[in-house]
Amino acid sequence: MKLFVKFNFNMVCATVLKHELEKLNIKHRILGFGEVEFLETLSDVKQEAFALALSKYGIELVADDKRILVQKIKDTIVDMVYNKEADIQVKSSVYLSETLGHSYSYLANLFSEVTYTSIENFIIIQKIEYTKHLIITQDITLTEIAFKLGYSSVAHLSTQFKNTTGITPSAFQRIVTKRKEENS
Repeated sequence: MKLFVKFNFNMVCATVLKHELEKLNIKHRILGFGEVEFLETLSDVKQEAFALALSKYGIELVADDKRILVQKIKDTIVDMVYNKEADIQVKSSVYLSETLGHSYSYLANLFSEVTYTSIENFIIIQKIEYTKHLIITQDITLTEIAFKLGYSSVAHLSTQFKNTTGITPSAFQRIVTKRKEENS
């Protein structure tokens, strides 16, 4: 038997952070997605213990300012793509610039410098991952998915999906359906 799990990524991360911080008895306040304020001075030993505890979840502490801003860009993009309630009506470049308080050209150049890819490519990858998630976990059409993710058409979504994954979203749907049938 196979089960599919739907989860709130922000809530999972906040829960992991809270759990590990409380285990280490570190006074803290979670400010937002991926951002924690320590309400005490941390010794090097406690900071290393916290970093080690997070590493088992694939989470790492970010220390330098450039990488912190790049992580904020990634977090903002993930939130923008996955957060259904956001209903963002502006271009992603405007949204990122306004949300992070920097010009888009600065953010784009920094992102490329640190990650060796563009913000636009990262957004496409996130949208395709979310499309796969929606196909697997929800019974909605490709037209609904395209609309939900702000694509101008199903054809545009299909083209990006195929360029990213090597198969069309329809082929991906057939594979998922077949596997669900085999496991029921």
